[in-house]
Parts: sequence; C-alpha cells; structure tokens
Amino acid sequence: MSLSAPTLTPAVSSSYASQLPIVDLSAADRGPDARRLLHAQLHSAAHDVGFFQLVGHGVTEAETRALTDAMRAFFALPEADRRALDNLNSPHFRGYTRVGDERTQGARDWRDQLDIGAELPARVPAPWEPAYWWLDGPNQWPEALPGLRTAALHWIDRLSGVAERLLHELLASIGAAPDFYDDIFGPRAHPQLKLVRYPGSSGEGDDQGVGAHKDYGFLTLLLQDQVGGLQVQREDGNFHDVPPLPGAFVVNLGELLEVATDGYLVATNHRVVSPPGATERYSVPFFYNPRLDARIAPLDFPYASTAPGVTTDPANPLFAEYGRNALKGKLRAHPLVAARHHADLLLRRDQPAMSE
Repeated sequence: MSLSAPTLTPAVSSSYASQLPIVDLSAADRGPDARRLLHAQLHSAAHDVGFFQLVGHGVTEAETRALTDAMRAFFALPEADRRALDNLNSPHFRGYTRVGDERTQGARDWRDQLDIGAELPARVPAPWEPAYWWLDGPNQWPEALPGLRTAALHWIDRLSGVAERLLHELLASIGAAPDFYDDIFGPRAHPQLKLVRYPGSSGEGDDQGVGAHKDYGFLTLLLQDQVGGLQVQREDGNFHDVPPLPGAFVVNLGELLEVATDGYLVATNHRVVSPPGATERYSVPFFYNPRLDARIAPLDFPYASTAPGVTTDPANPLFAEYGRNALKGKLRAHPLVAARHHADLLLRRDQPAMSE
C-alpha cells in the first residue's frame, strides 16, 4: 500500500469528522472571485477549527511516491541498520527513534520514526550563545538507501514552497500583509520532517500512537496513508476521526500563529490512535518553522481587537524566540537524548515566557 493518492475516496467514518474544511489552494490562481472564496474558507477554517484538508497544492503523485517508497524501504531495513541511525548518537535530535522512546506529556508514543531537518553542519553553541543552536546539525542517512536522502530533502524544499504560499494566502484572508513574516523564514528557516511508522497496538492496553498535543511552529502539512487514526479535538471537547482524503494534506496551525494573533487563529489539540493489532500506519508530517532566532512579532490585522487571547498552560510555557520553544519540545519528547547530551539544558519552569 502506498501513500500516493489512489483514484477512489474512502468512505467517511463520521459525519462530524467529514466537516473538516477542504481548502483548494489552486483557487488563488483562478481569478478574484475564486480567490475571495478561498480566503473566506481559509479564514473560517483557521479561526474556527485550526485544521483543514488542503488540495490543489501542486505536489505530484510522482513526488509523493518517490518519498513514500523510500520511507517504506527504510522501515523494511533490518533493525540493526535502522538502529545504526539512533538519535541517541545525535546531540541535534536527528535520526531514528525506536518504538516507545518518544514521549508526549510524559507517556510513551507507540511509533518509530526518522527525524530529518535542513542539512546543516554540526553546531556547538558557544557559552554565550542560546542553547537552541544545538538544533542545527547534520541528518543521519542509511548508506543502503541513497535515494532516501534525495527524496526527503526534495520534500522539505517542495513543501516549504507550498507552506509559504499557504501562509501568504492565510494572512491575506484575515486582512494582514501576506509577507508580514517573510523575514523570519528564508534560507535560515528551520523546517522539520518526520517519517513515521505506527506498528500497531502495544498489546498492553495503551492505544497511544502519539498523545494529544499542539504543534509549536507555524504550519504542519501531514501526508497520511489510508489506515486512519488521526483525531482532532473539536469544539464539543471530544476527539474526532480525520478520514484520509486522497491527494490532500491535513493542515494544522501551530502555537506560533495562535500567539501571533493573540488567539484569533487557533492551534488545536490532536492525537493518533494506534491501528488495531499488527496493522501498520505510515505518515509524513512536515513542519514549517521560522529561523531558530526568530522573535514572533504580533500580527497587525483588522480582527485583532476581537482576539480572545492565547490559551495558557502552565505546563507548556511559550517563549518569544522560536528556538526556545523548539528546544523545549525536543528535550521533553526525547528524554534519552536529553539525558545523554543535554542534561544541563533541562528547562526550568520559571523561565520567562512569550510576554518577554
């Protein structure tokens, strides 16, 4: 089974879940009327839900197949070959995470994955530099699969372009300057890519594929296969299935957009329930993030006076620099890497947050 788009749309398992908005990005090129409708849909989806399905993005089936075939080949490697890329080897949090080694809210996630970012030289921050510069560094690649490096780095470049265009249209949809945040991205942006396999249930009564969380960047574009398992918390407080839509990316807003708009745009809790038995599920989340040293300025837009404020969570402080949020997330999600390489960086609860 491939993640590439088949020709048939699967049945929707929940009438409520089927209401997740579907946004066609190509409408931006079809004249002013189509673009106005696109902006109305984006505005509603980002303000009311924080999640939507994106079609018309221009990513081809051939590009998708190149990545997903390489991903499946990676997870088909002998365990010893995958563990040779263990992220315990990397102070930059790059590489392979074994099943159960990642944590969400302290509980183990029943999945394994390969974490990839922009290919950069190893960086060891000087004592006077922010610790988040540890997140710059090289990836770990399997020697037996040279095509994986090519496909993954192409995917990062390709989806960075899609996400940039989407962000421009999203900002325009709420009356902001489309290029308001351009200067915090560019060649020093910090995109991230995960190649993820959910191997089925743990057999211990815990169905947490990945626990409930919000993403801490700007935008996430998720490619999921047809197995399903992604759930989004809706306004009724319950988690609802997101049925796979062939050819679409599931898009969700990250905490930085919620902070930038003082809560007018929402970052929404979501999780993955492990597939039953030994059924495998594959997914590819791409995270569109700014420079590590980017400070997120409040967005100037006409609805700012109606913003409800940012959701506060004492257990999840938000910081003014993106890199501090990213490092906080990595240290919590990968405690074994943190203990081996960064025991001195564990963040204190009393550090100043986004208001600094």
